[in-house]
Amino acid sequence: MKAFRARNSVCQVMEGTTSLAWQSQSGCGRNRGVHIVLSLEIKADAHVRGYVGEKIKLKCTFKSTSSVTDKLTIDWTYRPPSSSRTESIFHYQSFQYPTTAGTFRDRISWVGDVYSGDASISISNPTLKDNGTFSCAVKNPPDVHHNIPVTELTVTERGFGTMLSSVALLSVLVFLPSAVVVVLLLLRMARKSAGLKKRSKSGYKKSSIEVSDDTDQEEGDDCVARLCVRCAECLVSPCHFSVHCWCSIFLFT
Repeated sequence: MKAFRARNSVCQVMEGTTSLAWQSQSGCGRNRGVHIVLSLEIKADAHVRGYVGEKIKLKCTFKSTSSVTDKLTIDWTYRPPSSSRTESIFHYQSFQYPTTAGTFRDRISWVGDVYSGDASISISNPTLKDNGTFSCAVKNPPDVHHNIPVTELTVTERGFGTMLSSVALLSVLVFLPSAVVVVLLLLRMARKSAGLKKRSKSGYKKSSIEVSDDTDQEEGDDCVARLCVRCAECLVSPCHFSVHCWCSIFLFT
């Protein structure tokens, strides 16, 4: 706790959640008291991770004892790694004023709501050069003294493992239904084939109507066989990721 003495008062500033308290000392043992007159708290994520080309949100929230007015201001600054130089990238006072110059030109967007205590922004098309420290400062007179939280942003390329997992998930979602269809069709064909062999061994003679039915059945089995072949092709070719392959299957049915 830091103490600042000015004439007959003591201003106590508490680190972290900032509050200012004035202690009256107008007499020895008289009129003593502590009154909190200002309080403003700001919070932000300490670390944020993002990927190249994917929009990143930098979250910042605040709480003030005073009502929000048009005097409220929000300032976001950026400091590159291993550098003491800072640059303003966003300013808010009733309206949004994203930077129109520098690295973040036309890439900063306002996604907050001051009446909800939200001072967040987003970065479009992030690159590896955007790595660094971001600071969020809010002033809501008479609440102007506060902590200034910082956010360390790390932007990286999406790894091969992440891309592979997405492709694998999509493959499973398409492969499983196709595999079930193929297995069911093969079981159906095997059962019918076994029935035909059993009839032929018993010397059973077919009537003219049954011969006609068998002809229709053979045509149906041929269609089923073609369907199985088509399903197998879909499973082993890149086309199983598209709707075209499924449409082709249903055309055979």
